[in-house]
Amino acid sequence: MPAKVYTEKDSSLVSIKKKTLAVIGYGSQGHAHALNLKESGLNVIIGLYPKSKSVKVAKAQGFEVYSTAEAVKQADVIMVAVPDMKQADVYNKDIAPNLTAGKALLFTHGLAVHFNLIDVPKDVDVIMVAPKGPGHVVRSQYVEGKGVPSLIAIHNDASGKAKKIALGWAKGIGGARAGVIETTFKEETETDLFGEQAVLCGGASELVRCGFETLVEAGYQPEMAYFECLHELKLIVDLMVESGISGMRFSISETAKYGDITRGPRVITAQTKRSMKKILKEIQDGKFTREWVKEYKDGLPNYNKLLADGEKHEIEKTGKRLRALMPWVKKRNIKGAQAAYN
Repeated sequence: MPAKVYTEKDSSLVSIKKKTLAVIGYGSQGHAHALNLKESGLNVIIGLYPKSKSVKVAKAQGFEVYSTAEAVKQADVIMVAVPDMKQADVYNKDIAPNLTAGKALLFTHGLAVHFNLIDVPKDVDVIMVAPKGPGHVVRSQYVEGKGVPSLIAIHNDASGKAKKIALGWAKGIGGARAGVIETTFKEETETDLFGEQAVLCGGASELVRCGFETLVEAGYQPEMAYFECLHELKLIVDLMVESGISGMRFSISETAKYGDITRGPRVITAQTKRSMKKILKEIQDGKFTREWVKEYKDGLPNYNKLLADGEKHEIEKTGKRLRALMPWVKKRNIKGAQAAYN
């Protein structure tokens, strides 16, 4: 059965209109939620650790900024907008000691709650509002009078009003303009991790890199391999996003279409699908989360090595050189932009 889609007529700001909303963290999602909620006429404060570079940014954008502990004390609804692996420490140190009955905790991803990295009390609401887009898109769509489709989920409904609070928050950030779908912490967490690992990030990046290597190792110029295996991928993905897989196939040549339907299954095989199922199982039984928590606590040695190795790959050097020849391709200093919010 298709999921019910809630819209603006199904949601109201009344549930949070008279409440103080605290956003803990001011990164990609945090700053977008905070600004959108404030411009929806709601009372928003920011909670940060004292030396955070985001203190200056948040104050410049018109917010009262407090320590995390003080923000939790003052707020009725607390959004935890710090990275997954930092949530347990922040929660145990600053959030949990200042939670009182009747408050609400809000997450944009369910990992810490679903896999019990934090132990939430029974007398507070625990909800999720997860826009299906990065923070800068959540913000830009709101400014344009639009919105990003969002998910809501209820883990604990202590007040009996948790769903109304979630829908009110989704409306406040613009999500209800596009549509809001109800899910669970379990479903959101497991499908999100699987999509990232098997398709969107892990699958796509490895497919691109293997295609690039295959052509270069066969003697073709790396520039040609880059264009065919990475650069043009956006054209195909855009067509799929806009019109689905069938719409993409309608838009490409007959030769490309025949290659797609006859050779694609030879690349993504039954063995690939078995590997995907194994990845999903490791997500469901908590193996991935346990591995990731251990890696984080150990200081990220394997994580940092694998990232550094990836940055040295020939596809990165080739791409940097070719992107400089394409003024129409938007250039973004993603690392520098993120550092401004840390």
